[in-house]
Amino acid sequence: MGRQRRYRWAQPWTLLLLLLGLQLLVTHGWRPQGNENSKNRDILRLYFPAVVEYALHMYNLKSQDRNAYKVVRVLRSWPEWREEKGLVFSMELQFARTRCGKFDEDIDNCPFQATPDVNNTITCFFTVDAEPWKTEFQLLNDTCLEGSAV
Repeated sequence: MGRQRRYRWAQPWTLLLLLLGLQLLVTHGWRPQGNENSKNRDILRLYFPAVVEYALHMYNLKSQDRNAYKVVRVLRSWPEWREEKGLVFSMELQFARTRCGKFDEDIDNCPFQATPDVNNTITCFFTVDAEPWKTEFQLLNDTCLEGSAV
């Protein structure tokens, strides 16, 4: 009889981040910007979805709003290698308020809130120190403004 190997995920949400990241790429039509070199495009293609999910998660945790927000679009993004930090992602994201509470289980399938008298759009700039291959992230900067991006 052969030996059976058991495989465990070090952190169960790693798989969730990867799956949600792939959904983000498909759902929001994200693609690297044209003037980046091929190394940056490859880095973004591999790791960017997990970093966006982390930024969104941190925004929802910090938000005083009871409702969850989801990514509407990626306005701009770029990775950098920093001697003291390693891989750092900078990104400007546009979020919109959903009908779901921020601690509900299935926020990804929750519809956006459509209320004409309330501005439900937030534009945020994030800088995230990331080792996504280890699922380690650190939020270095987050600056948000209400209203649609122009």
